[in-house]
Amino acid sequence: MCLAAPSRVLEVRNGMAVTECFGQVREVSLLLMDEDICVGDYLLIQAGGFAFERVEKQRAEEALELMKAFMEQGDSAREWGVAA
Repeated sequence: MCLAAPSRVLEVRNGMAVTECFGQVREVSLLLMDEDICVGDYLLIQAGGFAFERVEKQRAEEALELMKAFMEQGDSAREWGVAA
C-alpha cells in the first residue's frame, strides 16, 4: 500500500513540475497527467516521481492538515516513550 501526500505545484515547465509538500521540494514528471497542470494545483505523486492525479484544493488541504496532526501526535507519543 502506498500513501501519497498532496503536493502543491510551484512551477510548471517542459512536462515537469516543481512541487512542495511538508517543506520538501522536488521535481516530478507530468507524463501520466491527461489534463493541464497549473501553479497552485495539488498533485498526488508516485514513489518514482510521476504525478498521477490532480486533487481539489480543499480536499488536498484537509488531507495535509490530517497528516500533520497525525505526525504531531506521533511526536508527542515519542516524547512520552510510547510507540507511534
